[in-house]
Amino acid sequence: MHKTGLLGLCVPVWNSVRMASSGMNRRDPLANKVALVTASTDGIGFAIARRLAQDGAHVVVSSRKQQNVDQAVSTLQGEGLSVTGTVCHVGKAEDRERLVATAVKLHGGIDILVSNAAVNPFFGSLMDITEEVWDKTLDINVKAPALMTKAVVPEMEKRGGGSVVIVASIAAFSPLPGLSPYNVSKTALLGLTKTLAIELAPRNIRVNCLAPGLIKTSFSRMVRKESSASHWNPLKGIHLLGQLWMDKEKEERMKETLQIRRLGEPEDCAGIVSFLCSEDASYITGETVVVGGGTLSRL
Repeated sequence: MHKTGLLGLCVPVWNSVRMASSGMNRRDPLANKVALVTASTDGIGFAIARRLAQDGAHVVVSSRKQQNVDQAVSTLQGEGLSVTGTVCHVGKAEDRERLVATAVKLHGGIDILVSNAAVNPFFGSLMDITEEVWDKTLDINVKAPALMTKAVVPEMEKRGGGSVVIVASIAAFSPLPGLSPYNVSKTALLGLTKTLAIELAPRNIRVNCLAPGLIKTSFSRMVRKESSASHWNPLKGIHLLGQLWMDKEKEERMKETLQIRRLGEPEDCAGIVSFLCSEDASYITGETVVVGGGTLSRL
């Protein structure tokens, strides 16, 4: 039996408040939300797509290659998750339009956009960068997230609002040697996030940013092979430094620079994105969350 005294009444009330605040009494915080995630067939993007779906969202994944889309969709559907996918090169207007149209056709609208696609076509000195490299880097890393957001805003408005998460990098705060145009583009995303947050707030659309630190991904295997080349293949986030985890000695030295003595996993980023897209973050917009194991991250 419950106590009827004042003290007896306060205990369950405060427990209830605590549980509501922490989300302990809620399941599927993204139930029936529709989410688009670009560059989401591997690494951080894939982990984000999985987590959003696990938290109840209908997720549309995308990549530049059909075979990668098919494999990611098959894997996630095999886990019982509501996931579909389509090819999308974010630098192409027709592909962006197709991604939006696919979500609307399948699920009736869009509530969430996670902009994860990025490239780094160059390694070397800022003074050696060609105009072509600048154009490609800024087109994909900065302009495409802005245009992708523009494409989803009308659909979010129809549903009363939405949430956008832009994936930047710890390189936005602490430039990485040899990755000059990439560093600049990721810093620009912090400004893009702030600007979009201000402009879209009246439409009930929140815009936040994720800045991953040193994250272990399969992509790092190719980085090591090309570290002596003048140009690198397209990379995603700070995990372009993932070459370090292929070398145990370098990995241990890197861990010593982190407050949390381990390298990150893609899943370390996924839960933060889900939170930012949920009602628990309804009063958060224009912010950048660093997931970097304690790496210094201030401009």
